[in-house]
Parts: sequence; structure tokens; C-alpha cells
Amino acid sequence: MQLDVVTLFPESLDWFKGQRHVRNAVEAGHEVRALDPRPHTPLTGRQVDDTPFGGGAGMVLRVDAMEAGLRGLYGVDPVELKTQRRVIALVPNGRVLDDVLVDELVQEEAITLLCGRYEGFDERILEEFCTDRVSLGQYVLAGGELAAMVVADAIVRKLPGALGHADSAGEESFSADLDGDPEYPHYTRPAEWRGWPVPSVLLSGNHAEIERWRREQARLRGQAAPGARLDRG
Repeated sequence: MQLDVVTLFPESLDWFKGQRHVRNAVEAGHEVRALDPRPHTPLTGRQVDDTPFGGGAGMVLRVDAMEAGLRGLYGVDPVELKTQRRVIALVPNGRVLDDVLVDELVQEEAITLLCGRYEGFDERILEEFCTDRVSLGQYVLAGGELAAMVVADAIVRKLPGALGHADSAGEESFSADLDGDPEYPHYTRPAEWRGWPVPSVLLSGNHAEIERWRREQARLRGQAAPGARLDRG
């Protein structure tokens, strides 16, 4: 897969690209790139934004600047680009990211994530250049870079070769292996700490019973209300 993040601040992804699973994915033949559209802007002073029509605070990313940026980065009209690859705008009101969407995106050969800044995108960018609008939730960030890293991380860790163990991305929260339920609890040494023991079934060596316990715990977590308070006693 070629996974691109188009951002006015490509250096903001340096930490992400240095993470072990991302480096593993790159070594396995995938690409993760941070691309800056600003050098391609047709406006003076590297300008890419302007004040909104109708008034209001903030600056809006211009459609002509984004067109020139994407054309310069990919060598094609951005209207045609979306027929060649998935072009996703990161916005507060898009399709909410979940494991179903991540599994869908993992099947793509090429994805471009567009990071907004300031007051966001000129609506024509979303309508004419993008295949999707994706959101992390109903809140606003200063820019799309953090959202891009979340989306990219969710995708990259499922790519072949990214994780050290082939099964690591299998039985985890919201996966098909767990019927969409959250992942079951995990424990490690010590087996007892301050009077709090590890569930005895996990120490039994009975793998069938352990599997049944884990599936039941995942099911119970799935029935719990999202964001429910964890009662620690």
C-alpha cells in the first residue's frame, strides 16, 4: 500500500513514521509518506488559505491552492485523482472511524489523507477531490495531523509485515474474530499482587476453557455501555 498524508506540516509526522510497526511496514514494501502541498501553490508568499465568504473568524484552505498542490504532488487533475486512489478528508462530521472502516481501507492499494487546518476546507475540495470524509468523533482539533496519524496507525498495523506476530492484529477489540466486541482482559506476572489475583482459569493450562472465558469476557464488555465507569472496588 501507498499511504500518503497531505499536510502543511509534514514534519509533524516524523515521530509516527519512526515507530517500529510503521518502519516494519515500510521494510515489507509499503509506503508511508508525508506530502506538503504548499510548494505548489499558485499564490504569492506560499499562501494556501483565505478569509471565508460571508464573514467569520478563521481561515479556509483554498480550492485552487489544494488543486495545485495535489496536481503537483501526483501529476494529475485532482478530480481524476479520486478515480485512481482513495482520497479521504479528515473532518469532524465524516464517517466515524471504526474497525469495519479500517478493514475496508486496508484492502486499498493507495490512500491519500487530507489534513485540514485553520477553519477547514473550502467545501469544493470535499465535494470534487475526495472520495470519503472520515471523523474520529464529534469534536474539533487544531488540524488534521493527529487524526491522520490515528487513521494511518489503525491501517498500518493491519498491513502484512507491520507487527512482529502475524496473529497480533487478530483477536483484538472490535475485530471479526471477537464478533465486534471489545478485547477481553489481559493479565501477566505476578499472579497475585496486593491480594488481587489473576483469574484462576488463566493459570489452568486448559486452553479450551481459557478461550471460552475470553470470549465471555469480550461479550460482557460489548454489552457494557460505552464509556462506562470502571469500578475498581
